[in-house]
Amino acid sequence: MKLRTDLSFFSTLVKCGSLSAAAQEFNVTPSAVSKWLAQLEERLGVRLIARNTRRFSLTQEGEIYLAEGQRILSEIDDLEHAISSSHGVPIGLLKIQATFGFGRSFIAPAISEFSRQYPDLEIQLLLSDRPASLADGDIDVSVRFGPPPDSRVMARKIANHRRRIFASPMYLKDRPLPLTPDDLAHHNCLIVRQDDVAYGQWHFTKARKTQSVKVRGNLSSNDGGAVLTWALEGHGIIMRSEWDAAPFVQDGKLTILLDDYELPPADIYAVYPQKRNLPAKVRVFVDFLAARFEGKVIQRQGPQ
Repeated sequence: MKLRTDLSFFSTLVKCGSLSAAAQEFNVTPSAVSKWLAQLEERLGVRLIARNTRRFSLTQEGEIYLAEGQRILSEIDDLEHAISSSHGVPIGLLKIQATFGFGRSFIAPAISEFSRQYPDLEIQLLLSDRPASLADGDIDVSVRFGPPPDSRVMARKIANHRRRIFASPMYLKDRPLPLTPDDLAHHNCLIVRQDDVAYGQWHFTKARKTQSVKVRGNLSSNDGGAVLTWALEGHGIIMRSEWDAAPFVQDGKLTILLDDYELPPADIYAVYPQKRNLPAKVRVFVDFLAARFEGKVIQRQGPQ
């Protein structure tokens, strides 16, 4: 259908931001992209893009064409998904996002098994420690810790999980054990940096009372794996997901601290866009994850 082709072309062109980038996306020459755009504008009788800079800008007509075009494409997708979902047959491309560590240890093996059940389904796995945005349609399912704050998406809990406080025996050897969260002020805490903030705010609950403690340390990173390595080497106290630290606790390389306090839950959710007609590929995969993890202890098998 020419309309759908033109709408998809224009949406991709705007997303790429330049003719050359769009040419790489379409695997054609920039002149071919320029010609396609010119033919589209000639057919519509309006300019969609102002080409006065290297990175073009949309005209008013271009903004309308983009917005309405994306709406139409979404409705077409919903229609096709409704048809395919009614037969329960997963089709097309399924794009999944997960964090680096959990994705490698659990989601990649799950996809391996899922792919054997649905060999005709194309699957892409994106690993990133930043939760993916589902609004632009680049991701079908995002697997993340903790419920999403955005009520515009759907979230299904696939496993219960928790966070804990850990330190290595090497670090604790000549130091007093922290018995309350306030004692952490006297310890070097290893921080997972977020949004360029070099301190952490850790929240503890006991007997239905919650307190927040600002912790500090000389080492921080935006990568949880790096912070875990520092904890194993005796540099300080860390807050990590139970699945990540459990094998090191079993090996005696980490000690659980403040175990009578609860931390914010790290339950694992499959998050996907809120649509009237959920694509079969998404529904089947989320059902598969929920069944795979039901009643199981989420625990990494050895160092990675």
